[in-house]
Amino acid sequence: MQHLASSLLELITQTSTNLPPDVRAAMGIAIDRETPGTQSAQALSIIATNIDMAANDEGPICQDTGMPTFLVHTPVGVNQIALKKAIQAAVAEATKRGKLRPNSVDSLTGKNSGDNLGPETPVVHFEQWENDSIEVKLLLKGGGCENKNIQYSLPCELDHLGKAGRDLDGVKKCLLHAVWQAQGQGCAPGAIGVCIGSDRAHGYWLAKEQLFRTLDDTNPDPVLAGLEAEVMEEANKIGVGAMGFGGKSSLIGCKVMAANRLPASFFVSVAYDCWAFRRLGVLLDAQTGAIQQWLYRDPSQQVLQMARDEGFALTGREVVLTAPVSEEQIRSLKVGDIVLIRGDVYTGRDAVHAHLMKNPPPVDLNGQIIYHCGPVMLKENDQWFVKAAGPTTSSREEPYQGTIIKNYGVRAVIGKGGMGAKTSQALKEFGAVYLNGIGGAAQYYARTVQSVKGVHWMEFGIPEAMWHLTVHDFAAIVTMDAHGNSLHADVEHATGDQLEAVGAALFRK
Repeated sequence: MQHLASSLLELITQTSTNLPPDVRAAMGIAIDRETPGTQSAQALSIIATNIDMAANDEGPICQDTGMPTFLVHTPVGVNQIALKKAIQAAVAEATKRGKLRPNSVDSLTGKNSGDNLGPETPVVHFEQWENDSIEVKLLLKGGGCENKNIQYSLPCELDHLGKAGRDLDGVKKCLLHAVWQAQGQGCAPGAIGVCIGSDRAHGYWLAKEQLFRTLDDTNPDPVLAGLEAEVMEEANKIGVGAMGFGGKSSLIGCKVMAANRLPASFFVSVAYDCWAFRRLGVLLDAQTGAIQQWLYRDPSQQVLQMARDEGFALTGREVVLTAPVSEEQIRSLKVGDIVLIRGDVYTGRDAVHAHLMKNPPPVDLNGQIIYHCGPVMLKENDQWFVKAAGPTTSSREEPYQGTIIKNYGVRAVIGKGGMGAKTSQALKEFGAVYLNGIGGAAQYYARTVQSVKGVHWMEFGIPEAMWHLTVHDFAAIVTMDAHGNSLHADVEHATGDQLEAVGAALFRK
């Protein structure tokens, strides 16, 4: 199979860098639906520009390339052991080339393998079929949206919706709740794959497997087709909006299947995927490994360009922040302000924050800006370069952030999805702000990086190290200010009320 290695590498590269046509079309609808001039519309504009940038330069759409999940169908007689080794080799090579971020971490030691290989990484599911070709499908689903997966055990009580029973109405309530609870942490507008029934473990896999369907298909089961259409319509009334900023576009896809269950159990398993819905596939010649056909895309067809304009439109009212930032300037900012960051920022996510709770920082952080980001980095001629650098979900740092702001004088934190009450109190007490970047916009933000000035704590692995970057015109929105205001809390409250209203109208007997 002389072409197998190159075919698998091309599949991984295209999946990471080029959204399939059905996702582009769904995102186009979301962009056209949104109210111009709103924060959600601004976010969608950056997202559209980022999609085009990634495809044009073959750079990762989002820096979090997730846990590579392969679904493989083989003819009888194909050596699946050899095929799995070839997939692993292709994953390692794609990581080396910067198409995948090294994401495989030892769960006991915390050590990053550096090549995306390790026990049960990548995930490969094999099934036999009676066709002559090998089918390989790949899903790249990042940690932010993976953390917003949710499983319900019916009957149960749901916030704003009340009791969800063991019937279709109960399932419908679960799916609306799943979209609502993701908020900006799931990088809305997103899509959900759903399994009704099965057991806990298999139900989650069957839900994720639904994400291999195209967003524009029709469920062959008329009952489930009706459920999918209704959830799509009603979920977009809740108002979560792009990145959880509030708006008209919250869901771009809903795909549901039903599996038999035990009498004692009624699970509804939901796999939430973000707007960066990376999923492609190929048919391979079983003798040579050459690509016979692409699935989900036709390379001969022109790629739909997403950007309607030049990206984020500057108005002249933006506030420039250059570290070290003064407390006075920070306290002059309010929720909704747009900032342009110029100068130094330091990346820091889970490992860095945990370490700073017990150890001093390697640099003076007084007046500085911390970026919740695990970038894709490549080293060329002894110089590091940023290949992808969007924000990660900030809520994971909630146990640490307030203390770090207090202890080290940090003035601004960049991330996505917002933070909680403890951080909000620290922002108010010590004079700092939370800046929301656009989740997944890894190419857009990578292009704002002018240089990599250094790196600290490399022993944590590339995504978790503290990178010292110089940026220019890094755009973000103040969503939590130094006066106790939070856009995230406001949107969660408003969408909760709207979810309750949708539920009252939908389930009124």
